[in-house]
Amino acid sequence: MSSDEEHETVGHLKVPAKLVAATAVGFKDRTKRRLSLPISGAGRDHSRRSSNASNSEAGGGRKGSFDSTESWSSFDSDEDAPHPRQITQVNSKGFSSFCVKNISSHNFGRREIKLAEFEMPGLMSLRERALADQPLKGAKIVGCSHVNAQNAVMIETLVALGAHVKWSACNIFSTQNEVAAALAESGISIYAWRGQTEEDFWWCIQQCLTGEDNWHPNLIFDDGGDMTHVLVTRFPAIAKQVKGIVEQSVTGVHRLYQLSQKHNLPAPAMNTHDAVTKTMMDNYYSQKESVVDSLKRCTDIMLAGKTVLVCGYGQVGKGCAMALKSMGCVVFVSEIDPICSLQACMDGLKVRRVEYVIKKVDIVVTATGNKGVITREHMDKMKDGCIVCNMGHSNTEIDINSLKKPNITWEKIRSNVDNIIFPNKKRITLLAEGRLLNLSVVSIPSLVVSVSAATQILALIELANAPAARYNKDVYLLPKKIDEYVSSLHLPQFDAGLSELDQEQAKYLGIPQHGPFKPQYYRY
Repeated sequence: MSSDEEHETVGHLKVPAKLVAATAVGFKDRTKRRLSLPISGAGRDHSRRSSNASNSEAGGGRKGSFDSTESWSSFDSDEDAPHPRQITQVNSKGFSSFCVKNISSHNFGRREIKLAEFEMPGLMSLRERALADQPLKGAKIVGCSHVNAQNAVMIETLVALGAHVKWSACNIFSTQNEVAAALAESGISIYAWRGQTEEDFWWCIQQCLTGEDNWHPNLIFDDGGDMTHVLVTRFPAIAKQVKGIVEQSVTGVHRLYQLSQKHNLPAPAMNTHDAVTKTMMDNYYSQKESVVDSLKRCTDIMLAGKTVLVCGYGQVGKGCAMALKSMGCVVFVSEIDPICSLQACMDGLKVRRVEYVIKKVDIVVTATGNKGVITREHMDKMKDGCIVCNMGHSNTEIDINSLKKPNITWEKIRSNVDNIIFPNKKRITLLAEGRLLNLSVVSIPSLVVSVSAATQILALIELANAPAARYNKDVYLLPKKIDEYVSSLHLPQFDAGLSELDQEQAKYLGIPQHGPFKPQYYRY
């Protein structure tokens, strides 16, 4: 050690002065990531303006209000960068009909997409098989889904099969900015960036339904029903030209059935959420892996020994509960359905009403797809340090608006993690502001999206090519044969060999020799 290197005493240790200085600088630099946010106009930190304050003349956001549902988080380290709606970007070919964070990051996004393709064998196989036929030629598809590498493979498959598409994000937190840039670079009209405000969100959807190119979509791909809602309520003339709708979420399916009951559904709709393969892979196996990963990434928590309440015991709730139980958690389940409740009991879980256990749990996971599952009254009763998150589709399960009050302080810990400090100084840790946790924090497994996307593309192909008289303006389930076909596309990756029925066996069972092998009502 050189003689000019001075030391400072820290406890009983002598630490080089340069190291102490460097550490101090490091703490100073992290102030952008750690700040307290009193929910009052005067006390709001201006460093969060990129996500929750007005972006002036360009309409980049709206002013915060206590009853709004806008984002209180900031995701990008470059807070001084211009808002995407304030600038016009052009790709390498002169194309500008898009709005993304930074078009120059497209090379990184392309690598992400290529990586996802390796783990999406079924979807790539479907693309290869249907490429020559161009079954979506003439289709104008407007989509609203998570914009990540896996869904980018699906979007580019639609284009490869002949479709013209415009796309927006269904979640303000889940977009991979570099992937959106890669789609824009390839000439796709994409309107999405991570950390949008609510006003940005609706603006992006509107851009997909309008345009100077006299754009009139004839097919809808939706995840949550927001695109369909805007189309029906604000663009009824365009809605009359739509041939079909494909919806993949439980929330969106509920909204479709409501439209159907009121005779307001503009076109036939395919419910792919309840497709067997989609429910099994996306709702159960995917959530089973991602809930643990998401909780640990956000909080660095040790799960063993923790007491957890899982609200809802459908496929998502089952996956979450089983994963948390396997990690050594004591798991309670709340449920309205007696059949699901019985399943939970038989799986060794304790079924309780929320209000009976809310005081003693360490973690609350909502997975119902409903609204008002966790109320302000529930949160007032939670123990100090309780972690609250949502694994259901919608952001309505936890009453977030009740926390945007002058006497409640939001303390940002890191991206997607906020401490909510109550007047009595108790705090709960809220993840992803009550939005879908796993897609706000991590990316969904590519194989899962391959299964879901193949199902959805086949539904779009069916609606695009079906004779006008085949479907009424109602909600339909996919035929079992399509589910079996999607599954068969993915079996080669597992080196799986299917057995086959001979004619006598098929006759004995009373089913076709090559399927479908189960009736439509069969539950796997």
